[in-house]
Amino acid sequence: MAKPKTTVEEIFVKVLALKEDVNYAVGQVVSKILVQTQNVIITLFSFDKAEEISAHSAPGDAFVYVSESEVTITIGDNDPVIVIEGNFIVMIANITHGLVATEKFKMLLVVVKG
Repeated sequence: MAKPKTTVEEIFVKVLALKEDVNYAVGQVVSKILVQTQNVIITLFSFDKAEEISAHSAPGDAFVYVSESEVTITIGDNDPVIVIEGNFIVMIANITHGLVATEKFKMLLVVVKG
């Protein structure tokens, strides 16, 4: 497996095609880390239909941009929301959240700590 890029300068000297940079796999969640530093993690994901990330919390604020299809996300005790292609949602640090792929979809996740 290729080592993830470690600095923003290394990864963003080229244009990224979010939809093409991570592929679907049947019955799986696929991830591709683009940047991983002490304070920032940027990851592309693809989810097959019915895959999910169970409720959890994270130590940083998370920005999810849906680049293809749609996803159902639940944050805290709130009702689930559907985030459609081209839209994003922000999840505050240390608040429980989870997601379910009602259809196969792709997203960009940016987590910022501190």
